[in-house]
Amino acid sequence: MHLLMAAALAASTLISPQLSGPFSVGTFDAHLTDSARLDPFQPSKNRELMVTVSYPAQRKGQQAPWLAPGFATAADPILSSPAFLDVPAGTVNWSGTLRQARVDAPAVPGKWPVVLFSPGLQAPREFYASTADDLASRGYVVVTVSHTYESLLVEFPGNRVEFGQTDGSPETMKKVIDTRVADMRFVLDKVPGLHRWADTSRVGIAGHSFGGYTAGETMVRDRRFDAGINIDGAMEHTGDGGTYAPGEVVTKGLDRPFLLFGGDMGERELSHVDTSLTRTWADFWPNQRGWKRDVHLDDGAHFGFSDLQWSVPQIAQVTPERRAGLIGTINPRDALKAQHDYVAAFFDLHLKHRGTKLFDRPRHPGIRLVE
Repeated sequence: MHLLMAAALAASTLISPQLSGPFSVGTFDAHLTDSARLDPFQPSKNRELMVTVSYPAQRKGQQAPWLAPGFATAADPILSSPAFLDVPAGTVNWSGTLRQARVDAPAVPGKWPVVLFSPGLQAPREFYASTADDLASRGYVVVTVSHTYESLLVEFPGNRVEFGQTDGSPETMKKVIDTRVADMRFVLDKVPGLHRWADTSRVGIAGHSFGGYTAGETMVRDRRFDAGINIDGAMEHTGDGGTYAPGEVVTKGLDRPFLLFGGDMGERELSHVDTSLTRTWADFWPNQRGWKRDVHLDDGAHFGFSDLQWSVPQIAQVTPERRAGLIGTINPRDALKAQHDYVAAFFDLHLKHRGTKLFDRPRHPGIRLVE
C-alpha cells in the first residue's frame, strides 16, 4: 500500500489551461440510453452513451478531474505505451489533474446556444475537455460524446468500463460513421432534458479527426444543426485498403456554414489545396454552398487539436521527437489560443451573429487562411 501511495505521489499532476471566456464553467456527466435503437456493435442491447455537459456557471464547487479514477486506471497502460506517449506507466497522475470546470456548479440563467462535439476515431471525449470548457466559458452549452465500443474506452456508472472493439475495415468504418451520426442526433434530442438553459433553436456541431467527418455527415442528415466545424479530419470511410468512399458531406456539400480547420503531418498539410493526406477537403470545397473557410495551423500536428496540446509539454519524459509528432512544433500556448479563439469566433458568428475579423486575415501566430 505504501509503495502504491508513493508511486501516486511521484506521478506528475498536470495543470489545465485557464478559461478565456467571461464565465466560470460547470460540468456533469450523463448516461443516456436510446430505447429506440439497438447497438450496432452489441445488437443484443440498446445503444448506451456517456456524455459530458459543460455550461456557464457560478464559480462554486470542486474542480472536476480531467479523467475519472476508473478511466485513468484503465487508460494509463494504453496512454503510456510505446505506441503513444512512450513513458513509464504511472508517469502521469491523470485523475489528480483537474479541469477548470466545476462539478455540478449552479448554472447561469440565459439562452445559451448548444454545441455538440464528437472525438477522433477511438478517442475518448475526456481528451477534449479544454475545448469544451473554454467554449462554455464564452456562453455555450457544450456536450461531448463518447462513441461506445469504438472509443478507446468508456466508463459507465457502477465502474463498468467498455473498451473499443473496432477494426479498420471499410465495412466497419461505414458502420462507425453511421453509428456516430445516429449518436449525435439522439444526443441532440436529449439536450433539453440535460440542461434547462440550452437553446436548441441555435445548434452547432464540431469534431476532431473522424469527429470532423461526423460533424459534416450529421449536418447532411439533420437540418437542426445550423453550423459545423471539421477539425483536421478526412471526410471518408474508405478504411484500410478500401475503395475511396467519401461522405455525403463531400459529394453534396452543405447550404449552411462549415469550417475546415487543419494541421500538418510532417511536410504535408490537411487543406483543400493539398490532397496528399486526403482528397475529401478538395472534393468538398466546390460543393459547399454555404459559408466556408479553410483555416490552417502551421506546424501544428494532428493530436495538438486535443488536450495533448497542453498536457504533453508538461510531461518531461516525452521525447522531443515524440512531442513534435503528437502536437507539432508550434508554441503550445499560441496553438491553444488560436484553436479556442477560432472555434468560438465561428460559432459566435453563425449562432450568435456577432461579427469577427478572424476570418478576414490571420491574427494569431501560426494561423494561415487557405485560399
